[in-house]
Amino acid sequence: MPQAKIGVIGGTGLYDIEGLADIEEVDIDTPFGKPSDTITIGKLEGMKVAFLPRHGKGHRISPSELPVRANIYALKSLGVEHIIAVCLAGSFKQEIKPGHLVIPDQLIDRTKGRVNSFFGKGIVAHIAFADPFCPTLCQVLYKSAKEVGASIHPKGTFVVMEGPAFSTRAESRLYRSWGADLIGMTALPEAKLAREAEICYAIIGCVTDYDSWMERSEPVTIDVVLNTQHQNIDTARKIIKLAVSRIPEKRTCACATVLQAAIVTDPELIPAEQKKKLDLLIGKYLSKGDS
Repeated sequence: MPQAKIGVIGGTGLYDIEGLADIEEVDIDTPFGKPSDTITIGKLEGMKVAFLPRHGKGHRISPSELPVRANIYALKSLGVEHIIAVCLAGSFKQEIKPGHLVIPDQLIDRTKGRVNSFFGKGIVAHIAFADPFCPTLCQVLYKSAKEVGASIHPKGTFVVMEGPAFSTRAESRLYRSWGADLIGMTALPEAKLAREAEICYAIIGCVTDYDSWMERSEPVTIDVVLNTQHQNIDTARKIIKLAVSRIPEKRTCACATVLQAAIVTDPELIPAEQKKKLDLLIGKYLSKGDS
């Protein structure tokens, strides 16, 4: 199977990466089912990149129905160590305007009923998630965005809602009162599962609207979102093309070893089925206990 150290998860409007060379399509099965679509592996600026359209080609999968565990596991199985994720977002700040981009540094989880961990069923792991995005990868994306001339904000708090309906005005005003900057539907559980898989993860947040907190603005509709999206996606493509060659070859961030201190279950008590299912993630930490 082909390998790639860099993964890109495309959001609404980003269903492929222009400029990929030596392309291979990979159809993967995982212990958590099939990912959203086939994964395209190719070379971008000389770097091997694995691309996955989050909602599937043609945008077939709702935010609440995304096979996120399968998506992250599939990328991990290809050797991916860094994920650049593109997410559309509404803004809670006047100065973060539609057409701007944000590299968020914090998350607030308002999703409901989504499976948000690889663990359970006989194995317990408590990952550190105080800082949910890889600081090294965030810096690479921010500097690349500045270089391509994007209107970019270097940090922000991202509320992740369930959807698929947009916020009520009351909800939008509530999140704004919390000091949040952005709202979207797909950054979680993606960020959490990437951390459990020890993959560095960062987001390019593409601002399409002001959500619904601004009384004088029209309610958010999908037409408004899609009109602004095209400009954002073109800019995101330029950022990704520049960023992939600037990601450090060797990882020194905490993302790479987060499970080392997270698994609290006695290895001898972990069910054999779970050991097998999660071997890609935890095998290196259990080998001593199994010997």
